[in-house]
Amino acid sequence: MNKNPLVIKLGGLLLDSEEAMNRLFKIFVSYRNLCNRKIIIVHGGGGSIDNLMKRLSLPIKKKQGLRITPIDHIKIITGVLSGTVNKMLLAWTKKYNIDAVGLCLTDGNSTYVTQLSSSLGYVGTAKPRSSKFLKLILSQNMIPIISSIGITEDGILMNVNSDIAATAISLVLDADLILLSDISSIIDGKGKPITKIDFNLAHKLINRGIITDGMIVKVKAALEAAQTLNKIVDIASWQNEKELKLLFKGKSIGTQVLPN
Repeated sequence: MNKNPLVIKLGGLLLDSEEAMNRLFKIFVSYRNLCNRKIIIVHGGGGSIDNLMKRLSLPIKKKQGLRITPIDHIKIITGVLSGTVNKMLLAWTKKYNIDAVGLCLTDGNSTYVTQLSSSLGYVGTAKPRSSKFLKLILSQNMIPIISSIGITEDGILMNVNSDIAATAISLVLDADLILLSDISSIIDGKGKPITKIDFNLAHKLINRGIITDGMIVKVKAALEAAQTLNKIVDIASWQNEKELKLLFKGKSIGTQVLPN
């Protein structure tokens, strides 16, 4: 049975569905009890951000699947991700008697965060740094719940795409990685699901405009993790309970991103 740590990225509509979250945490508890495996949760919260931005009459702009984050937005986004969404997930762990701690990407120097592009504003990218802090938490049988907010070396808050964030954490811990998504798999140009994808096929589909927007970010992050770790990364949907149980048991239910 696989004893590598498992990083699970949560995001999308899942975070806004009480029924789906209830289902997911039941599976978490069952899986942890069965496998005694260390689990790390990394999360985004784009839907929650969008809802608040609309209520505040603030513009929502994206570029190549990444949220443009001007200076007057970064504190709001930090409040949603490291505050509301992170604590909502901690509340779910309490309901299921799971010991957990809420973190951001750079707590304990776990990752190194830098600005991705000045054209995107306060949007960062994360690279692995130190596993010491996270391993200490895991040794206490606690689940780190990590928001995709990071802080640069000069103390600037950065909004990091959650797929990129989850990839960085998986690299820190040499962990397996599952990117849970609203969609069940990557789709080819004819509307059919792709069960396995590698670097060459991914870039062919990107160049042909079949993989677009946020899915480009997701696939590139998964490719980086697969290649660096020399492990398969799963992109899968959270929506089917039976399939999720199979996924945590090591069965593919969506798209497997293969190392070269």
